Amino acid sequence: MTHDDVSAQLMAFIRERFLDGDQKDELQQNTPLLEWGVLNSMNTAVLLTFIREELGASVPAKYVNAEHFKDVRSITAMVVDLTATQQMTNVGTE
Repeated sequence: MTHDDVSAQLMAFIRERFLDGDQKDELQQNTPLLEWGVLNSMNTAVLLTFIREELGASVPAKYVNAEHFKDVRSITAMVVDLTATQQMTNVGTE
């Protein structure tokens, strides 16, 4: 899955799940999700489940912080990095 694919899926999920479809198209790659109150503890848990089940990346607890979840750009970079790392780890164990 490419960086653009991950980003598009995250944007669509956040718009539909947390922003009532984002009719005004306000969500951007650098929208401050924590500052805007889009991500709270419950929404972050829902997003983590989406990332694991739909994007195939298990997010370790140490990554659940403001640095990695400040905006879609940060979340995308984290997911892409984790997916690549986890795939490389799995190759060695298969």
